[in-house]
Amino acid sequence: QVQLVESGGGLVQAGGSLRLSCAPSVNIFVFHNVAWYRQAPGKERELVANIALRGDVHYADAMRGRVAISHDSTNNIVPLQIMDAKVDDTAVYYCNARGRYGDAAADYWGQGTQVTVVS
Repeated sequence: QVQLVESGGGLVQAGGSLRLSCAPSVNIFVFHNVAWYRQAPGKERELVANIALRGDVHYADAMRGRVAISHDSTNNIVPLQIMDAKVDDTAVYYCNARGRYGDAAADYWGQGTQVTVVS
């Protein structure tokens, strides 16, 4: 059973930075795509950023220009760097991994990590 473990959440002041990590129980390059989503109270879960196996990245409008997603092969994690945090970034951030060799429909989620931005 594949597991994804997020970490790095916490309390940050507006304008500050935070680095979230997604650590899968298998090699990160097993997955076709790894993404970060977030869900604020009372709102639907939304995409923040995703990175494909070959390294192609996509950023959703909500945080474009203030986040960076990458593959960290040394630590076998997919980090999400958040910069210039805003109060509206307060949410639970989830890691999602989709598709793997032999199972294109594979879809895994982590338990989420809380990010709270205060002014």
